[in-house]
Amino acid sequence: MAKWEIYGLTFHASTIVMSFVASLIIFLLFFIGTRNLSVRPGKLQNFLEWTVDFCRNIIKANMSWEVGGRFIALAVTLLFYVFVSNMLGIPFEIYNKETHEVWWKSPTSDPAMALSLSVFVVLLTHIYGLRINGMKGYLKGYITPVWVLLPFKIIEEIANMLTLGMRLFGNIYAKEILMILIVAFGTSGFGIEGAGFMMKFLSGAAAMGPLVIWQAFSIFIGTLQAYIFVMLAMVYMSHKVEAH
Repeated sequence: MAKWEIYGLTFHASTIVMSFVASLIIFLLFFIGTRNLSVRPGKLQNFLEWTVDFCRNIIKANMSWEVGGRFIALAVTLLFYVFVSNMLGIPFEIYNKETHEVWWKSPTSDPAMALSLSVFVVLLTHIYGLRINGMKGYLKGYITPVWVLLPFKIIEEIANMLTLGMRLFGNIYAKEILMILIVAFGTSGFGIEGAGFMMKFLSGAAAMGPLVIWQAFSIFIGTLQAYIFVMLAMVYMSHKVEAH
């Protein structure tokens, strides 16, 4: 993985660059799609409106709209960011053969990025839990229905944060690793040392079918993980802002 050293701190350069690319794609998508809003929307505006409705339904499935309506922007942003990030590594990857540094990949295949997203979401649930319910209502949630559940609820908070991020990272990382293995097989000439052009051509042809199938399945995985991430984010949020 490509890294930057700045004042003794190590940064994953490829993750930063790809996060910027994902953010730029989303910004351009919304900028173009909302530049000329119309009562009779075009395809892009219609798609964006459908996505907002989709996120609205996720929120309504977990909490009342009176409380959850304020999280619509968060849900839409998370859905698009995680989805676009998951998709970036599917068409191709760019890496340095000599240093094995990967520059073009899915930023969510980096555990630091996936866990940072989960920490961000969980912190927001606590912030809004305090703002909406006050300190007394917020703390009451840890001892309801009985106070002996307090340590278990603290463990649950930590587990939610870890599983939310690691689920996303694990699925996207496995998707990219298997894709790399298929491509490596296709360029290996069936693992024969000094394989000629014909053997490499045949191994490439043999790998083409599995690669296309896996890329299609990767689109499904990336889409599903984006949905799951937003759904769980809203579930955790509802537990903090509404009484259950």
